Amino acid sequence: MNNRQRLLAALRYEAYDRLPLVHFGFWNETIEKWNHEGHITDADAANVWDNSDNEKKLTTRLGFDFNYSCNFGTATSLFPSFETKLLEVTADGFHKELNEDGAIVLVKPGVVSIPAEVGHTLVDRASWEEHYKWRLQYTDERINFKGLEALKAINETRDYPQGLSIGSLFGRIRDIMGVIGISYLVEDDEDLYDEIINTFADMQYKVAERALATGAQFDFAHFWEDICYNHGPLVNPAVFREKVGPHYKRMTKLCNDHGIDIISLDCDGQIDSLLPIWFENGVNTMFPIEVGTWNANIRPWREKYGRDLRGVGGMNKTVFAQDYKAVDVEIERLRGLVELGGYIPCPDHRIAPDAIFENVQYYCDKMQKVFS
Repeated sequence: MNNRQRLLAALRYEAYDRLPLVHFGFWNETIEKWNHEGHITDADAANVWDNSDNEKKLTTRLGFDFNYSCNFGTATSLFPSFETKLLEVTADGFHKELNEDGAIVLVKPGVVSIPAEVGHTLVDRASWEEHYKWRLQYTDERINFKGLEALKAINETRDYPQGLSIGSLFGRIRDIMGVIGISYLVEDDEDLYDEIINTFADMQYKVAERALATGAQFDFAHFWEDICYNHGPLVNPAVFREKVGPHYKRMTKLCNDHGIDIISLDCDGQIDSLLPIWFENGVNTMFPIEVGTWNANIRPWREKYGRDLRGVGGMNKTVFAQDYKAVDVEIERLRGLVELGGYIPCPDHRIAPDAIFENVQYYCDKMQKVFS
């Protein structure tokens, strides 16, 4: 079997020769550390991004089969994005910048972290009309049609999995307005709240519709959201079900109508409160199932929602910073989850800088032996 066949067989409860070994990419700092330690050369440490040639080379060397984030990208957000600008350098060395979403953020040069948001361009209807609405309209420029034609040409011969990125129905709005801004907006101006969500969704539907109409085949479709944290959702689930749920339903039906039966969604944090909304609207594969301090795994979800609920992720990547024994214990924990079917273990986010290169290799070697 090839990796395309293995992925689909595992998620469809079909027989496979061995479980596909997948990851979710690497932090840039991980690559830098492994380079400094002599595990990868300067040349191989350059341009290691999702599915780049160097990332594929590293993937093979570690023992993985592929990066699950193997999605054909389309422009499903602001088009064009804002021009980034340095607005101010503070007395304590922070850079106040306007980012590509129109948010104003504080960045500390040389420090790797999520920047603090201190302001936003989108605050009311006037700013929506002036700066955002026109950036969220459909245009053919959003789609790489040449790339889709190239994919179509290998529909029957492609031996690697290929997903289609179909956008973000709420997470990107959160990025643009901030959690506080979007939370207040539903009460302060519900009509505008609805219009922003609907404008995003309509554009993303048209992008997916046009991409799928080319005849290029995809093995799964994939949403990105990241709208939860370690204690739950960053949006009221009842509001989310009412305002956003129908758009998921429409998007997943479009994918189903084009023969795509695996619809996955990337959301970090504790997702339990939003999972039933996604699931009832056609999203059937959770990713990356962050283990976190809340000890997430697919078993309780499977018991609650049944075999139609699949998963990719849920491997506690923190063991990569420990030792072989810790890796063995984690693989044994995963064994019972794999036996449920419809589940593929994957490090529960990008492999972090504390990961020991040999531990990751050991994990891949042991997984190959255990799940063949």
